[in-house]
Amino acid sequence: MPEMYVVATAGHVDHGKSTLVNALTGMEPDRWAEEKKRGLTIDLGFAWTTLPSGRELAFVDVPGHERFLANMLAGVGPAPIVCLVVAADKGWQAQSSDHRDAITAFGITRGLVVITRADIAPDQVSATEAQVRAELQGTPLADAPVLTVSAASGDGIDALIATLDQVTAEAPTPDGEARLRLWVDRAFTIKGAGTVVTGTLTAGTLRTGDRLRLIGETTDEATAVRGLQSRNSAAEVVVPSARVAVNLRDVAADDIHRGDALITPDAWPIVGSVDVRRTMGESLDEGIHGLMLHIGTAAVPVHMRPFDADHARLTLERPLPLQVTDRIVLRSPGSRNVFAGVVVLDVDPPELSRRGAGTRRGRELAGRPETGDILAEVARRGAVERAQLLRFGLTVPEALPASLALEVEELAGGAADVTRGWLVHRPTLETWVERARKTVERKLSAEPMAAGVSEKALAEDLQRSQPPLPAAAQAKAGGSRGGETRLAESADVRMLVSEIITRAGLETVKGMVRPPGHSADLGPAEAGVAEVERRLAANPFAAPEADDLRELRLGVRELAVAESAGRLLRLGDGVVVSPRTPAQAMRLLAGLEQPFTTSAARQALGTTRRVVIPLLEYLDGRGWTRRIDNTSREVVR
Repeated sequence: MPEMYVVATAGHVDHGKSTLVNALTGMEPDRWAEEKKRGLTIDLGFAWTTLPSGRELAFVDVPGHERFLANMLAGVGPAPIVCLVVAADKGWQAQSSDHRDAITAFGITRGLVVITRADIAPDQVSATEAQVRAELQGTPLADAPVLTVSAASGDGIDALIATLDQVTAEAPTPDGEARLRLWVDRAFTIKGAGTVVTGTLTAGTLRTGDRLRLIGETTDEATAVRGLQSRNSAAEVVVPSARVAVNLRDVAADDIHRGDALITPDAWPIVGSVDVRRTMGESLDEGIHGLMLHIGTAAVPVHMRPFDADHARLTLERPLPLQVTDRIVLRSPGSRNVFAGVVVLDVDPPELSRRGAGTRRGRELAGRPETGDILAEVARRGAVERAQLLRFGLTVPEALPASLALEVEELAGGAADVTRGWLVHRPTLETWVERARKTVERKLSAEPMAAGVSEKALAEDLQRSQPPLPAAAQAKAGGSRGGETRLAESADVRMLVSEIITRAGLETVKGMVRPPGHSADLGPAEAGVAEVERRLAANPFAAPEADDLRELRLGVRELAVAESAGRLLRLGDGVVVSPRTPAQAMRLLAGLEQPFTTSAARQALGTTRRVVIPLLEYLDGRGWTRRIDNTSREVVR
């Protein structure tokens, strides 16, 4: 498939954007009868052509009227290249500034400017160009090429096409291996095909059969790609950047809205709040309420909590798939103007509960680069999976800061996939190691008969430290619609706990963490346990009666400690035997005619039904014997 590039138009109403697109493509971008009747673009229009180089070029034509600024933002938001249109006979006007500000806020750095209607006002072209240059100073389009054309006569169209070819040739190659996030701009039903959505694919690759997640205003569900089209032609694969139509399975078109997103499953954080930095526009501490957040084709109401003039927290009315470095436009719904442009610094911001926390958070964010701060993310959490950092949109460098502890391969003995490992803050790891050591010491000091501290209890104790050991699925407040888990749901902290135990000089035996070689101190129970061991050595199947155990002062706690120490084995119904008894029983049972009855087993072992039934059930559970029916068993060979 030839390379395709997507260009969004921008500019004041009635400056000739749609006419220009028609002159370049031969296609009428206005889709609605009302648009054609009024001669006014109301919604997004689409057209495409082939450049002399063979590259494909798709246009997203946006409305220029101030009443349709939201639609304009939905068209420009996902676009990698923009074409700003200014009419020679009208010059720079109000919406020219609004669209310029939106382009700047979205961080679109590649584009060109076209001065149209040169045939109507040829004597004003130079002045208009000078005006355009002045208005674009300090913006990403300051050095963009400026072309003069007349769509009516065709003058300048060939030069414009050549410039478009040059601009697309110089555009960086989009990442076809990236995770997918396709912002939906239309959804409809085609008879015989079903639900179709369209959007601008700027990264990632779409293939027929791909499993995707659709998340949006009223839906969050799994779906799959039934079919693909680009430029009205069927395709098995679509690579960025391209306009694409996606035929989806298992979802109704009525459930999909502009601003919903198709994403790679389990690859994006779905967030309800983000911390941001102002990149342009008004000061964030102006106290503006009722703002709308625009990204891609989405428009979501947000509440803004300013930290200072340049940093704030945005709480979204509904969650979106966002990442660090995302560029966002903020505007007041009642205004035609862009209030501010912001860049996302943190998609998993910490709770702010203490007095002065907002001011302190502003200072923290002021020192953070726009590309994110790996060290800050790990230090705040103590430990975080590398895969989770990648989901946040952060790039994990090969050379890690010295304050980060050994990475996953060493924590896992070299067996782990590097993309799924942990990064650990070294000072925090040392704190966890010391806490683990002291927790075990306190337990054994207070309870000498204990076999140690259970691994689960130790992990729970470490999760109460500051910062806490991460949990496997520590959800944000607000449930599933309030955001994804703080850490990956697949996070396995056992590897991390195991490393902490090792560094603390401890060992894990049968799920209990203890110092190496530790043996539970049976104290006064030692004599009773020794007596039971003596009796069972003489007759392994003569389990002591309950009265015998009481006389020896062996209660549930003492027997549990003796079992943890490997000195006794408790079967069901209060039957206590030697840990060697099951193997001794198997040698005798293997000599019986197979299958054998419970009665035959009892006689062979020289014991009672009280002992033989729980013993046989234990052997069944180990897979050493197998029940044939209600009365018979056989030894598993």
